[in-house]
Amino acid sequence: MAKINIVDVLDQRKSLVHILLVSIAIATVLLFSLKSGAMDSLSDGMLFFLILLIQLEVFIFIASRIFKEISVGLSQKEFTRIILTRLVIFIISCFVAALIIFLAFRYLVALSGKKDLTVVWRDIMENEIENWFRSTLKGLLLGAVIFVIIQWQDALKREQKLREENLIFQNETLKNQINPHFLFNSLNTLSSLISSQPETADRFVVRLSSIYRYILENSQKDKVPLANELLFISDYFFLHQIRDENKIILEISIQNQEIYMIVPVSLQILVENAINHNMATRENPLKISIYMEDDMIVVKNNLQKKSVPLKSTQVGLRNLSERVRIISGRSLIVEETENDFLVKIPLLQ
Repeated sequence: MAKINIVDVLDQRKSLVHILLVSIAIATVLLFSLKSGAMDSLSDGMLFFLILLIQLEVFIFIASRIFKEISVGLSQKEFTRIILTRLVIFIISCFVAALIIFLAFRYLVALSGKKDLTVVWRDIMENEIENWFRSTLKGLLLGAVIFVIIQWQDALKREQKLREENLIFQNETLKNQINPHFLFNSLNTLSSLISSQPETADRFVVRLSSIYRYILENSQKDKVPLANELLFISDYFFLHQIRDENKIILEISIQNQEIYMIVPVSLQILVENAINHNMATRENPLKISIYMEDDMIVVKNNLQKKSVPLKSTQVGLRNLSERVRIISGRSLIVEETENDFLVKIPLLQ
């Protein structure tokens, strides 16, 4: 049997939503009729039903536009401010819409009954507006409470999903960095440096420890300062630069680093992907560029695909894409041309 989640109430593409609204309208008409005995005829009941159903449909439509997904990771104060602002906009918008619908029906009824339209407004103001205002306000306040609950439930679910994604991300990040191949290459490089270039070996050890410290301290966070992430990338690239002897070129051109935040270890995943999937020689070096474009950071590399492609499950990139979407509410952009491959990551203020 089909089930409808409370969050799905805002999705008017689902037939169950409309069935639910019709049921609510019928139940409301019956309860109102039994309680007040105000329905003098079947036509009055049908008119009340139609007005109520149309209002509910309009309210849901307005709610779906106003109560959009809120990015996780906000402070409680900021989250509450956004909710209250949207709540006020929702109530005002629905109140205006309800008034327009009510007046339109009253004038249509008068027109169909060939009544004098000049007295419709006066009759409404004298006999109906007070009851209409009270009932509409009560309904809107109830609806507002329901939509706030929906918004809160949705935020809690996304927070839980983000925690689960973080666990996966942390696991994948640590696996990518602390694996036998990576350690073997690093230690092998270090071994050769100790005897031939002891000062470089010392810097190599410092950068290597800095990399692991950064991963362990920040992999559980939702976002980190962009400046810190770029320092991490510089340390990470230093290891490759020593090991690959200028076969890889990294260019970073970022302004106003201090005002932006970014998903931690995201740049490393993209740089690592570029290195793993492309050839790099002194004659044809792999060129990786990191720069700003609007409010996104771009990681771009020239395409020099290996003759034997590296087997990849794309789990790292897929997990990063999902985490970026949950944290920022925006999507990771991946583009590939004949000569270049680039990924754009939304930045956070």
